[in-house]
Amino acid sequence: MDRMIYTALTGMDAAMTRQRAVASNLANANTPGFRAETFATTPWHLKAESMDVRGYAQGAVRGADLSQGEVTRTGRTLDVAVNGEALIAFQTTAGEEVYSRRGDMEVDATGRLINGEGLQAMGTNGPITVPPGWRVSFGSDGTVFAADPAAPDAQGEEVARLNLVSPAGSAVVKDLDNQLRVRSGGVLPNDPEAQIVTGVLEASNVDASGTLVEMIEAQRSFERRVQIISTAEQLDQSSASLMSLR
Repeated sequence: MDRMIYTALTGMDAAMTRQRAVASNLANANTPGFRAETFATTPWHLKAESMDVRGYAQGAVRGADLSQGEVTRTGRTLDVAVNGEALIAFQTTAGEEVYSRRGDMEVDATGRLINGEGLQAMGTNGPITVPPGWRVSFGSDGTVFAADPAAPDAQGEEVARLNLVSPAGSAVVKDLDNQLRVRSGGVLPNDPEAQIVTGVLEASNVDASGTLVEMIEAQRSFERRVQIISTAEQLDQSSASLMSLR
């Protein structure tokens, strides 16, 4: 009896983890550049010398769906979207390099080039900063130009180049902060062929309607396992009643 309960309990835990992943996807359906979390359940077996003595389910977020989202024109100079599969490198407040497709850029009061999450954009030579108050624009290869507003006719000066990296052949994982990282803790190589488009934003690649269906399925999966535990309790009570008649 305890085997059935244990199997159902681990299934409930996997269903709860799936619900959390689906809820995160649904909450970020309108977040620019968001990559949907992918979930998988793996069956495991505890083996004795001659047979499997117990089976259980282990569910976890296995990674992210890196397929491209819909690109929408905004007309805003600092909005950028990456062509192809390349990612933009950013730096966290802890100094760690992470990766994202979110390109709603702006310059903060200290001159740091950041995206909508407050992550500082990384250039090929380190974190990107520009003179505060200067006008910023981008070239199609990710080059960052800054122009002095006091000289409106002057051409922008090249101050950096966005570090556009290639995830091809690397194990990229997604953590709880929604950022992409290299599984081994390394960094992705620069992609010199990567191109960006300005004045547009890439939307989340979450399918909102499909995610709602997933949420319902995850909830029903949890309820089925609750029912199994309830059935196990009833069987246990019935067995106890039969034993008391002897």
